[in-house]
Amino acid sequence: MKIVIIVTYFLPQRLAGAELASYNLAKHLTRLGHDVHIITTHDPGLPYFHMMEGIYVHRIPYSKFKIVGTLSFCLAIFQTINKIKPSIIQVQGIGVGFISPLILKKLLKIPYIVCGRGSDVYLPNIYTKIISKMILQNADAIVALTDNMRQKMNEILDREIYIIPNGIDLNSFHAISPYSMLEKDKINIIFIGRLHPVKGIQYLIKAIKQVHEKIPQVRLVLIGEGEQRKSLEDLVERLGIEDCVIFFGSIPNNRIPDILNRADIFTLSSLSEGFPTVILEAMACGIPIVASRVGGIPDIMQNGVNGYLVEPKNPDDIAKKILDLLQHDDLRQEISQNNKTHVKVYGWEKIALRFENIFLDITQNSDT
Repeated sequence: MKIVIIVTYFLPQRLAGAELASYNLAKHLTRLGHDVHIITTHDPGLPYFHMMEGIYVHRIPYSKFKIVGTLSFCLAIFQTINKIKPSIIQVQGIGVGFISPLILKKLLKIPYIVCGRGSDVYLPNIYTKIISKMILQNADAIVALTDNMRQKMNEILDREIYIIPNGIDLNSFHAISPYSMLEKDKINIIFIGRLHPVKGIQYLIKAIKQVHEKIPQVRLVLIGEGEQRKSLEDLVERLGIEDCVIFFGSIPNNRIPDILNRADIFTLSSLSEGFPTVILEAMACGIPIVASRVGGIPDIMQNGVNGYLVEPKNPDDIAKKILDLLQHDDLRQEISQNNKTHVKVYGWEKIALRFENIFLDITQNSDT
């Protein structure tokens, strides 16, 4: 089967959820014998077309002027897909830039499925809601990452929606040799992600101040870069906790398993989330988790079983849960084992097979 996956960005431009999910799904569908084409935006220095591990990657220029960029991107998607002539199209998101598959379905009878990703579902504006409804109405199938996301998508359009989570490479994420740059005599609380307001990192930093006052060996290691770095560094200085908050910067994606294996607790204090794969990665390494009760997070982890769910924007709650884990070794060990067992259902091999079944069902039975 010839499959097209449309995603706004792709490796190596970004290494976030949608990009990594698209890459891993494409890679495993290719291993199942399918021809998979990725259509994405182009960045300077990258080829317009190349192969990546058997995946055909098409990169389309995108104007910095939003309206012009969106229109030209949609037209180029249309032209590229018309050349590829796929059996089916998968769209990673429900935003305005993904209206091309709807037009292609009408003109060329190519079926498409839509996958909600996160902010496109949880933080839409009125304009994108109108376009999103049209895209969802005409899709041959809709996929949400979590039950919470399914409910949000049903607010846009009430129809059947599959739930298929992001997967994880279980061969990469497991207990391995620790990352040597983290000191052995410290208790490491790890965050991995963008330094962005939606991640609620300021509340985590305030919580760490409380934790550090009770357990001086604790330190917070922030992995990632982003627009909020300077303001977060200023906050750390005002709180006087420069000695226990480390801005580690970005690391190569293949080093994330190493650094997670040095973590004592993984934290994610987000204000909004779709399906944060990094939680699965922490689970696979047996790390207890403290994460916000928002978006799809409660669908991934169970409070008290895989770690603790906390209320967003609540440093006191975050600090209390971190302290509880650090002060109870038996509980941490139990959660560690729970997480290693729980994460096994999220292997990309199983996720790819679920998508393949949907593709086959649509292409064999659709009357588009």
